[in-house]
Amino acid sequence: MRACKADGHAGAGKTGSDIVCAAVSVLFRTAISVLSDRDGITIRYGAPEKGRLWLEADYMAEGKDFLSAAGVFLIEGLKSVAQEYPKNCKISILRRN
Repeated sequence: MRACKADGHAGAGKTGSDIVCAAVSVLFRTAISVLSDRDGITIRYGAPEKGRLWLEADYMAEGKDFLSAAGVFLIEGLKSVAQEYPKNCKISILRRN
């Protein structure tokens, strides 16, 4: 995983009690937390406005496996939310060689 973004991950409930928004936000915050200050990984992230989150990562050899595992965690979590709430969460994965 090199980058991930979420746009408009809401609409399943009222502001402040939207389960989809909460789930996506927790997944992103957890990924950011475990990647922060990890040897061999540099991340940039932000939430420029409500409903928008982004995360970008660069790595050196010693961080590659950990970043890969964190990416699997984030992608599988987002897939789970999208499967349970398909009207409110869609996931697109772009692969680069």
